[in-house]
Amino acid sequence: MSSPKYHALLSASSANRWLSAPPLPRLEQYFPHSTTSAAAEGTAAHALGEYKIHRLLGNKFKRPSSDYQSDEMESLTDDYASYVMEQYSKAKKYAPDATIRVEQKLDFSKYVPEGFGTGDCVIISDHLLHIIDFKYGKGVQVEAKNNPQMKLYAIGALEMFGNLYNVDEIETTIFQPRMANISTRTINAKQLMHWATTELKQKAELAFAGKGTIRYGPWCQFSACNAVLRARYDYHHKLTRFQLCSPNLLTDNEVTEVLEHIDDLNRWAHEVKEYAADLAINHGKQWPGFKIVEGRSVRHYKNEADVTKIAEANGYHNIYQKKLLPITKLEKQLGKKKFAELFSREIVKPAGKPTLVPNSDRRQSIGKSNPQDEFKEEK
Repeated sequence: MSSPKYHALLSASSANRWLSAPPLPRLEQYFPHSTTSAAAEGTAAHALGEYKIHRLLGNKFKRPSSDYQSDEMESLTDDYASYVMEQYSKAKKYAPDATIRVEQKLDFSKYVPEGFGTGDCVIISDHLLHIIDFKYGKGVQVEAKNNPQMKLYAIGALEMFGNLYNVDEIETTIFQPRMANISTRTINAKQLMHWATTELKQKAELAFAGKGTIRYGPWCQFSACNAVLRARYDYHHKLTRFQLCSPNLLTDNEVTEVLEHIDDLNRWAHEVKEYAADLAINHGKQWPGFKIVEGRSVRHYKNEADVTKIAEANGYHNIYQKKLLPITKLEKQLGKKKFAELFSREIVKPAGKPTLVPNSDRRQSIGKSNPQDEFKEEK
């Protein structure tokens, strides 16, 4: 999705956050919003995908360039553009007057104060509206089911095209090629607008005013102020009751409750430390009992060419070592297709170390039998 000239306070991309914790957008205004390399890479992929769709549509469009473009990005944006054109062709079979819009600004401010966003691809015809969102990230798999960002885009598209087309159903698709994820859900247009008037509008107005209650959950993950949310502290603070128990061992249920907190506790610890260090290093903040020191560093050559000359001038020639490129770098250099063609039989992927995760994790359980069961007699 291309970045607009300014960001809406209640953006579509952060809708899950402000719908679940309305005061967050106003709180986040006091915190810096850093741009990550992953976000920059995503922007580059969107620009390249937009270009390819326009070219397939026969439109003149300047090819973008960026430091993030690679063989992988070329291949995956080809896939994205092809998928979009397939969906457009399918729509035109049933409705010859179907329209496609790429990187279309969508206004849903009738229900969300100052609300707008950019739809990666909007295909509109009588009876059917299809919203396609291109996700280039590979960290978190995104689903179309009950996705508030996609709902807001759909509302904006209905507001824009509703007088031209009679839409009954809305398809929303997340196209996330780096996770082999194409997720599509169908929404009834009347039910969507009922949600917009009876639930969305009220919650959005609450969020715009900075009111309501912050309920801590996964939706807070990408909040700029997540490290210092009191709701997060309160969520984990209930674990302190285990310290007041008798000295006997925890029960299985209590261990399970602690397990539910561990991953986020680890993340929180690192985030709080980074937050405190940033204030101390860059803003002179003094934290009682803590100080800023010089961290450990690794020695490196100022200029390898100069080191080589000096070594060889003094009779030392055996100063190099050859090392094969790591798999990921070699694959990127050759391209996935060529890499697989040449080395598919030379690559092994050993089983990963068994890890305990919540049932919500998408990985297949490798389960192990109870040792006691091994000694049970067969009947």
